[in-house]
Amino acid sequence: MAQRSDDVLAGPHWGVPEIIEVELYRWAAARCVGRTIVAVSAPDAWYLKRGLTAASLTANAVGATVVDVRRRGKLLLLDLASRAEGGRERPNDAEAPPPGDTTIGLRFGMTGRIVIDGRVAMDELEYGSSRLEPAWVRVDFTFEGGGSLAVIDPRRLGAVELEPDEDALGPDAYTATPAELGRALGDSDAPVKVRLMDQARLAGVGNLLADETLWRAGIDPARPARTLTSRERARLARTLVDVIAELTKRGGSHTGDLQDERHRGARCPRDGAELLRRTIGGRTTYSCPIHQR
Repeated sequence: MAQRSDDVLAGPHWGVPEIIEVELYRWAAARCVGRTIVAVSAPDAWYLKRGLTAASLTANAVGATVVDVRRRGKLLLLDLASRAEGGRERPNDAEAPPPGDTTIGLRFGMTGRIVIDGRVAMDELEYGSSRLEPAWVRVDFTFEGGGSLAVIDPRRLGAVELEPDEDALGPDAYTATPAELGRALGDSDAPVKVRLMDQARLAGVGNLLADETLWRAGIDPARPARTLTSRERARLARTLVDVIAELTKRGGSHTGDLQDERHRGARCPRDGAELLRRTIGGRTTYSCPIHQR
Protein backbone atom coordinates (compact mmCIF):
# COMPACT_ATOMS: atom_id res chain seq x y z
CA MET A 1 0.00 0.00 0.00
CA ALA A 2 3.03 2.27 -0.33
CA GLN A 3 2.47 2.88 -4.03
CA ARG A 4 2.70 6.55 -5.04
CA SER A 5 -0.17 8.35 -6.73
CA ASP A 6 2.12 9.15 -9.68
CA ASP A 7 2.52 5.42 -10.28
CA VAL A 8 -1.21 4.81 -9.96
CA LEU A 9 -2.02 7.18 -12.79
CA ALA A 10 0.57 5.52 -14.99
CA GLY A 11 -1.84 2.55 -15.52
CA PRO A 12 -3.01 0.50 -17.19
CA HIS A 13 -5.81 -0.60 -14.88
CA TRP A 14 -9.11 -2.40 -15.42
CA GLY A 15 -11.64 -3.55 -12.87
CA VAL A 16 -14.76 -2.64 -10.94
CA PRO A 17 -14.98 -0.12 -8.06
CA GLU A 18 -14.63 -2.35 -5.02
CA ILE A 19 -12.49 -1.49 -2.03
CA ILE A 20 -9.21 -2.00 -3.90
CA GLU A 21 -10.20 0.28 -6.79
CA VAL A 22 -11.37 3.02 -4.44
CA GLU A 23 -8.09 2.71 -2.55
CA LEU A 24 -6.36 3.20 -5.90
CA TYR A 25 -8.56 6.28 -6.45
CA ARG A 26 -7.46 7.54 -3.03
CA TRP A 27 -3.81 7.14 -3.96
CA ALA A 28 -4.42 9.08 -7.18
CA ALA A 29 -6.41 11.83 -5.47
CA ALA A 30 -3.68 12.34 -2.86
CA ARG A 31 -2.03 14.76 -5.30
CA CYS A 32 -4.96 17.12 -4.68
CA VAL A 33 -4.08 17.66 -1.01
CA GLY A 34 -3.10 21.27 -0.42
CA ARG A 35 -4.94 22.59 -3.48
CA THR A 36 -7.77 25.12 -3.28
CA ILE A 37 -11.05 24.69 -5.14
CA VAL A 38 -12.05 27.69 -7.23
CA ALA A 39 -15.00 26.30 -9.20
CA VAL A 40 -17.45 23.39 -9.10
CA SER A 41 -19.49 21.89 -11.92
CA ALA A 42 -22.30 19.52 -10.93
CA PRO A 43 -24.57 19.28 -13.97
CA ASP A 44 -26.44 16.13 -12.94
CA ALA A 45 -28.87 16.80 -10.08
CA TRP A 46 -29.65 13.06 -9.84
CA TYR A 47 -26.05 12.38 -8.82
CA LEU A 48 -26.28 14.70 -5.78
CA LYS A 49 -27.78 12.85 -2.84
CA ARG A 50 -29.23 13.49 0.63
CA GLY A 51 -30.62 16.91 -0.29
CA LEU A 52 -27.41 18.21 -1.82
CA THR A 53 -27.77 20.72 -4.66
CA ALA A 54 -25.26 22.16 -7.09
CA ALA A 55 -25.58 25.51 -5.31
CA SER A 56 -24.90 24.10 -1.84
CA LEU A 57 -22.01 21.98 -3.10
CA THR A 58 -20.48 25.07 -4.70
CA ALA A 59 -21.01 27.14 -1.57
CA ASN A 60 -19.32 24.53 0.59
CA ALA A 61 -16.41 23.74 -1.73
CA VAL A 62 -15.35 26.92 -3.53
CA GLY A 63 -12.59 28.66 -1.62
CA ALA A 64 -11.88 25.60 0.51
CA THR A 65 -8.63 23.66 0.49
CA VAL A 66 -8.31 19.89 0.29
CA VAL A 67 -6.55 18.87 3.49
CA ASP A 68 -6.96 15.09 3.30
CA VAL A 69 -8.24 12.31 1.08
CA ARG A 70 -9.57 9.29 2.97
CA ARG A 71 -11.48 6.11 2.24
CA ARG A 72 -13.97 4.00 4.19
CA GLY A 73 -14.95 0.87 2.34
CA LYS A 74 -16.00 1.97 -1.14
CA LEU A 75 -16.59 5.58 -0.06
CA LEU A 76 -13.93 8.17 -1.00
CA LEU A 77 -13.80 11.16 1.35
CA LEU A 78 -12.41 14.61 0.58
CA ASP A 79 -11.78 16.65 3.73
CA LEU A 80 -11.84 20.40 3.07
CA ALA A 81 -10.56 23.22 5.26
CA SER A 82 -13.08 25.94 5.97
CA ARG A 83 -12.70 29.46 4.63
CA ALA A 84 -11.59 30.52 8.13
CA GLU A 85 -8.80 27.95 8.16
CA GLY A 86 -7.94 28.29 4.49
CA GLY A 87 -7.78 32.08 4.66
CA ARG A 88 -9.89 32.49 1.50
CA GLU A 89 -13.37 33.85 1.06
CA ARG A 90 -16.02 31.70 -0.53
CA PRO A 91 -19.12 33.10 -2.23
CA ASN A 92 -21.43 35.09 0.03
CA ASP A 93 -24.20 32.52 -0.40
CA ALA A 94 -27.07 31.82 1.98
CA GLU A 95 -26.19 28.13 1.80
CA ALA A 96 -22.54 28.65 2.73
CA PRO A 97 -21.68 26.88 6.00
CA PRO A 98 -20.30 28.52 9.12
CA PRO A 99 -16.55 28.23 9.66
CA GLY A 100 -15.52 24.62 10.15
CA ASP A 101 -14.47 21.54 8.22
CA THR A 102 -16.46 20.05 5.36
CA THR A 103 -16.30 16.50 4.01
CA ILE A 104 -17.43 15.51 0.53
CA GLY A 105 -18.19 11.86 -0.06
CA LEU A 106 -17.84 10.25 -3.50
CA ARG A 107 -19.48 6.92 -4.31
CA PHE A 108 -18.70 5.20 -7.62
CA GLY A 109 -21.34 2.52 -8.12
CA MET A 110 -20.32 0.04 -10.82
CA THR A 111 -19.00 2.42 -13.48
CA GLY A 112 -17.61 5.49 -11.70
CA ARG A 113 -14.02 6.55 -12.33
CA ILE A 114 -11.98 9.39 -10.93
CA VAL A 115 -10.04 11.73 -13.21
CA ILE A 116 -7.20 13.84 -11.78
CA ASP A 117 -5.86 16.71 -13.87
CA GLY A 118 -7.28 15.09 -17.00
CA ARG A 119 -5.75 11.66 -16.30
CA VAL A 120 -8.00 8.74 -15.43
CA ALA A 121 -7.02 6.57 -12.47
CA MET A 122 -8.65 3.46 -13.92
CA ASP A 123 -8.46 2.81 -17.65
CA GLU A 124 -11.55 0.65 -17.90
CA LEU A 125 -14.16 -0.92 -15.65
CA GLU A 126 -15.72 -4.34 -16.09
CA TYR A 127 -19.22 -2.93 -16.51
CA GLY A 128 -18.28 0.44 -17.94
CA SER A 129 -16.48 2.03 -20.85
CA SER A 130 -12.95 3.18 -21.56
CA ARG A 131 -14.23 6.40 -23.14
CA LEU A 132 -14.18 9.76 -21.37
CA GLU A 133 -17.35 11.36 -22.68
CA PRO A 134 -17.96 14.93 -21.41
CA ALA A 135 -21.64 14.05 -20.91
CA TRP A 136 -20.61 11.44 -18.34
CA VAL A 137 -18.90 13.94 -16.02
CA ARG A 138 -21.10 14.07 -12.91
CA VAL A 139 -19.00 16.44 -10.79
CA ASP A 140 -15.85 18.43 -11.46
CA PHE A 141 -13.78 20.42 -8.96
CA THR A 142 -11.39 22.97 -10.53
CA PHE A 143 -8.31 23.98 -8.56
CA GLU A 144 -6.52 27.28 -8.23
CA GLY A 145 -3.66 27.40 -10.70
CA GLY A 146 -5.22 24.79 -12.96
CA GLY A 147 -6.07 21.12 -12.80
CA SER A 148 -9.16 19.37 -11.49
CA LEU A 149 -10.70 16.34 -9.82
CA ALA A 150 -13.69 14.89 -11.65
CA VAL A 151 -15.94 11.85 -11.47
CA ILE A 152 -17.08 10.27 -14.71
CA ASP A 153 -19.89 7.71 -14.51
CA PRO A 154 -21.76 6.47 -17.60
CA ARG A 155 -24.49 4.57 -15.73
CA ARG A 156 -25.00 7.19 -12.98
CA LEU A 157 -24.91 4.59 -10.19
CA GLY A 158 -22.56 6.58 -7.98
CA ALA A 159 -23.24 9.66 -5.86
CA VAL A 160 -21.88 12.84 -4.32
CA GLU A 161 -22.80 13.60 -0.70
CA LEU A 162 -21.99 16.34 1.76
CA GLU A 163 -21.01 15.12 5.23
CA PRO A 164 -21.77 11.45 4.47
CA ASP A 165 -22.75 9.24 7.37
CA GLU A 166 -19.51 7.33 7.87
CA ASP A 167 -20.92 5.65 10.98
CA ALA A 168 -23.47 3.87 8.78
CA LEU A 169 -20.60 1.76 7.41
CA GLY A 170 -19.10 -1.26 9.10
CA PRO A 171 -15.38 -1.78 9.77
CA ASP A 172 -13.16 -1.26 6.75
CA ALA A 173 -12.34 -4.58 5.11
CA TYR A 174 -8.66 -3.66 4.74
CA THR A 175 -8.23 -3.56 8.50
CA ALA A 176 -11.12 -5.65 9.84
CA THR A 177 -10.12 -8.00 12.65
CA PRO A 178 -11.38 -11.58 13.00
CA ALA A 179 -13.64 -10.40 15.81
CA GLU A 180 -15.13 -7.68 13.61
CA LEU A 181 -15.68 -10.15 10.79
CA GLY A 182 -17.35 -12.51 13.26
CA ARG A 183 -19.73 -9.76 14.30
CA ALA A 184 -20.43 -9.00 10.64
CA LEU A 185 -21.43 -12.61 10.01
CA GLY A 186 -23.42 -12.78 13.22
CA ASP A 187 -25.91 -15.53 14.00
CA SER A 188 -27.84 -14.99 10.77
CA ASP A 189 -29.67 -17.28 8.37
CA ALA A 190 -28.59 -14.99 5.52
CA PRO A 191 -26.03 -16.46 3.07
CA VAL A 192 -22.46 -15.82 4.14
CA LYS A 193 -21.82 -13.96 0.87
CA VAL A 194 -24.69 -11.57 1.61
CA ARG A 195 -23.24 -10.79 5.04
CA LEU A 196 -19.77 -10.22 3.58
CA MET A 197 -21.21 -7.70 1.11
CA ASP A 198 -23.43 -5.89 3.63
CA GLN A 199 -21.68 -2.51 3.76
CA ALA A 200 -23.28 -1.67 7.10
CA ARG A 201 -21.51 -4.69 8.61
CA LEU A 202 -18.25 -4.82 6.63
CA ALA A 203 -17.33 -1.92 4.37
CA GLY A 204 -15.70 -2.48 1.00
CA VAL A 205 -16.29 -6.07 -0.14
CA GLY A 206 -17.99 -6.35 -3.52
CA ASN A 207 -19.02 -9.24 -5.73
CA LEU A 208 -15.60 -10.17 -7.10
CA LEU A 209 -13.80 -10.05 -3.76
CA ALA A 210 -16.56 -12.02 -2.05
CA ASP A 211 -16.45 -14.83 -4.63
CA GLU A 212 -12.64 -14.96 -4.65
CA THR A 213 -12.42 -15.03 -0.86
CA LEU A 214 -15.06 -17.71 -0.39
CA TRP A 215 -13.56 -19.80 -3.20
CA ARG A 216 -10.11 -19.68 -1.60
CA ALA A 217 -11.53 -20.32 1.88
CA GLY A 218 -13.52 -23.33 0.65
CA ILE A 219 -16.87 -22.00 1.89
CA ASP A 220 -20.13 -22.23 -0.05
CA PRO A 221 -21.38 -18.65 -0.56
CA ALA A 222 -24.99 -19.79 -0.06
CA ARG A 223 -24.39 -21.26 3.39
CA PRO A 224 -26.27 -19.54 6.22
CA ALA A 225 -23.73 -17.42 8.06
CA ARG A 226 -24.70 -18.91 11.42
CA THR A 227 -23.57 -22.40 10.31
CA LEU A 228 -19.90 -21.45 10.01
CA THR A 229 -17.79 -22.97 12.74
CA SER A 230 -15.28 -20.93 14.71
CA ARG A 231 -12.51 -22.54 12.67
CA GLU A 232 -14.21 -21.63 9.40
CA ARG A 233 -14.75 -18.06 10.55
CA ALA A 234 -11.09 -17.74 11.44
CA ARG A 235 -10.08 -19.18 8.06
CA LEU A 236 -12.43 -16.80 6.28
CA ALA A 237 -10.98 -13.80 8.16
CA ARG A 238 -7.40 -14.78 7.28
CA THR A 239 -8.34 -15.42 3.67
CA LEU A 240 -10.08 -12.07 3.27
CA VAL A 241 -7.04 -10.20 4.55
CA ASP A 242 -4.73 -12.20 2.28
CA VAL A 243 -6.95 -11.75 -0.79
CA ILE A 244 -7.23 -7.98 -0.38
CA ALA A 245 -3.48 -7.62 0.18
CA GLU A 246 -2.56 -9.85 -2.76
CA LEU A 247 -5.05 -8.35 -5.22
CA THR A 248 -4.01 -4.84 -4.20
CA LYS A 249 -0.45 -5.70 -5.24
CA ARG A 250 -1.75 -7.25 -8.47
CA GLY A 251 -3.71 -4.09 -9.29
CA GLY A 252 -7.40 -4.68 -8.64
CA SER A 253 -10.30 -6.85 -7.51
CA HIS A 254 -10.47 -8.32 -11.02
CA THR A 255 -7.05 -10.01 -10.67
CA GLY A 256 -8.19 -12.97 -8.57
CA ASP A 257 -7.45 -16.57 -9.48
CA LEU A 258 -11.15 -17.20 -10.14
CA GLN A 259 -11.68 -14.19 -12.38
CA ASP A 260 -10.99 -15.79 -15.77
CA GLU A 261 -13.50 -18.56 -14.98
CA ARG A 262 -16.45 -16.25 -14.32
CA HIS A 263 -18.49 -17.47 -17.29
CA ARG A 264 -20.94 -20.26 -18.08
CA GLY A 265 -19.42 -23.72 -18.31
CA ALA A 266 -16.16 -22.70 -16.64
CA ARG A 267 -14.25 -25.06 -14.38
CA CYS A 268 -12.70 -24.62 -10.98
CA PRO A 269 -9.00 -23.71 -11.26
CA ARG A 270 -8.33 -25.77 -8.15
CA ASP A 271 -10.00 -29.15 -8.83
CA GLY A 272 -11.46 -28.94 -12.33
CA ALA A 273 -15.14 -29.28 -11.35
CA GLU A 274 -17.66 -27.30 -13.37
CA LEU A 275 -18.43 -24.14 -11.44
CA LEU A 276 -21.89 -23.39 -10.12
CA ARG A 277 -23.39 -20.18 -11.43
CA ARG A 278 -26.09 -18.84 -9.12
CA THR A 279 -27.70 -15.60 -8.04
CA ILE A 280 -27.08 -14.93 -4.35
CA GLY A 281 -28.11 -11.66 -2.80
CA GLY A 282 -29.01 -10.36 -6.25
CA ARG A 283 -25.47 -10.87 -7.57
CA THR A 284 -24.16 -13.42 -10.06
CA THR A 285 -22.08 -15.86 -8.04
CA TYR A 286 -19.51 -18.47 -9.05
CA SER A 287 -18.43 -21.27 -6.73
CA CYS A 288 -17.07 -24.81 -6.78
CA PRO A 289 -19.46 -27.63 -5.80
CA ILE A 290 -16.56 -29.84 -4.72
CA HIS A 291 -14.28 -27.92 -2.37
CA GLN A 292 -16.65 -25.14 -1.26
CA ARG A 293 -18.87 -26.59 1.43
